[in-house]
Amino acid sequence: MLRPFFSRGAVGCVGFVHESEKFLRNYTFFVNNSLLLNVYTLKAFVKEMSMKLEEAIKQKAFKDPYNKTVVNLLYTNSFVIASQNALFKPFGLSPEQYNVLRILRGQKGKPITVSSIQDRMLNKMSNASRLVEKLKQKELVNREECATDRRQVDITITEKGLEILSQLDVEVEEFNRQIVHLTVEEAEQLNDLLDKLRG
Repeated sequence: MLRPFFSRGAVGCVGFVHESEKFLRNYTFFVNNSLLLNVYTLKAFVKEMSMKLEEAIKQKAFKDPYNKTVVNLLYTNSFVIASQNALFKPFGLSPEQYNVLRILRGQKGKPITVSSIQDRMLNKMSNASRLVEKLKQKELVNREECATDRRQVDITITEKGLEILSQLDVEVEEFNRQIVHLTVEEAEQLNDLLDKLRG
């Protein structure tokens, strides 16, 4: 069975008690027996991310609420991506590679082309072809010539890929609940506002 290099409740676990450090307190960040980030770095990281935006980036005021909103979105995105990198790295994955595997699992065994994967990526700047190749090298996906169109390549997820996703399902669900310090109602409201913002 594939196992990550960090686990909840393990010996040497970095233990934090402050509420804002909740999403990290149950994890041990070991990669190849080396501490990925030391306690002080983690504490500093979480402390900074839990600050008010003005305090975190050392800016007293913004030109207007719209300017602050854009900066806040960029800053929060950086926080989420950094946290996801720490979550996925012990599994040998990046957030983008995880996104590809999720897309493939959603196909339920039906092949999909690289261009279709690209269209569904959360990060539209991702290079789906390169991501698929890296996943193929890890034996997490299959890549075969399309039977009906030789110009296309069919991509499917392997059993090994499904096993990693299965292990990550619980980790990701807990991660999401811990990193988003909102009630269910607040999370739904935020989703509605973000949908409206992009509209």
